Amino acid sequence: MKTAIVGAGLGGLACAIACRREDLAVVVLERSPDGCEIGAGIQIPPNGARILKELGLLHKLLEAGSVVQHVDFRRYDDGHLLRSMPFGDDIVEEFGVPWIIIHRQDLHRVLLDEATRLGAEVRLNAEVTDVVFEGPEVLLAGGERVAGDVIIGADGLYSRVRDLVLGSPTVPQETGDLAYRATFKKEQLEALNDPKVEELCRKSAVTSWLGPGKHSIFYPVRGGEEFNLVLLRPDNLEKGARRVEGDVAEMRESYAGWDETLRKLISCVPSVNKWKLAHLPELPTWTKGTVALLGDACHPTLPYQAQGAAMAVEDGFAVGKLLGLLNEKNSRSDPAMPSQEATRQDIAAVLGIYEQVRKGRTARSVRAAIANRWIFHIPDGILQRLRDFVLGSAGMTRKSDWTWLFSWRMKQTLYHDLPADCQRAFEAYSPRPAENRPG
Repeated sequence: MKTAIVGAGLGGLACAIACRREDLAVVVLERSPDGCEIGAGIQIPPNGARILKELGLLHKLLEAGSVVQHVDFRRYDDGHLLRSMPFGDDIVEEFGVPWIIIHRQDLHRVLLDEATRLGAEVRLNAEVTDVVFEGPEVLLAGGERVAGDVIIGADGLYSRVRDLVLGSPTVPQETGDLAYRATFKKEQLEALNDPKVEELCRKSAVTSWLGPGKHSIFYPVRGGEEFNLVLLRPDNLEKGARRVEGDVAEMRESYAGWDETLRKLISCVPSVNKWKLAHLPELPTWTKGTVALLGDACHPTLPYQAQGAAMAVEDGFAVGKLLGLLNEKNSRSDPAMPSQEATRQDIAAVLGIYEQVRKGRTARSVRAAIANRWIFHIPDGILQRLRDFVLGSAGMTRKSDWTWLFSWRMKQTLYHDLPADCQRAFEAYSPRPAENRPG
């Protein structure tokens, strides 16, 4: 069985690794000429780390990234600490794996190296322009056709494969927010000679400042040699713009009146890009025949719950696991190989199981990120004081959560046995015995 994956992002590469571990042939088609991931820092919560552990990569992630020891929430104007949530060993005790922070390029490199090591063919400068569902096969710019038994559209928010699966263009909806993203060298921050900045730099922690209509996030990457800063604020880009070079003076002015320590961090930013945040309404389907979507191509989320990449990695694992179960069952029941049409029917059914297993969970994650956007951006007043009071007792684990409600809610996301989900769903579906198949 051959899987053609459109897009060599985090979800596409996780899918390639999962498929190769099930002994499926894999070709990954990436339109960029260099295959490099853009972006800055990224968080890998326990549900994502668990899947990467299943793929045999946790030790490499820990070598390239760091374990989060605390998550600190601060008030926007004076930096007052609202809550310091213990992570570290508490997270491992509760969920079995750590919460990791890593540079996005380093995570991408780990996945790309592993996919290549396992024998996946990764083709760069390969832009997909069309999908022939009857094949199935994809048509590349220049006219080349690439066939596969399965085609996976992992080509992101502005997915071409999605439009073909749905039969009409889908335009991402603007959310009203944008993000500035920046990274610093440790030396840049040490040059500030500021005790509060130095204290931030010594901690393996994620620090968030919450304010009216805005919030910001700061944490170390690459073993504390670099630091990641994300500033989220109301969108002022032209409609339809995706990413533009930002005005540093405008960025600094946006955070006038905020905590002095944060403003000192912002003062170190020499240049910046502005990223418009967009998402999609829930899609009616993710699949068409033997073609399916994953990750941002079907459920892009706002970056307010650190779940976008984790959900894409879960998708990729689920595709590989379910196709592997089908491959194994077909091999046992029909060593002579079923007919092509019977195989197509089984693959289409298994991709439907994939959508069934994943759709509800990813929809809940998207809704939770939208809710967090409102919670993080509450204007000063009664609701803000209530939020700060509740936050002061909240924790990510049962040990640290005096409210109990917060940790219970987070456990639904962070403690998830996806391999068992796939196994149960597959066992509930039984491909027809070979003698009852057409052809």
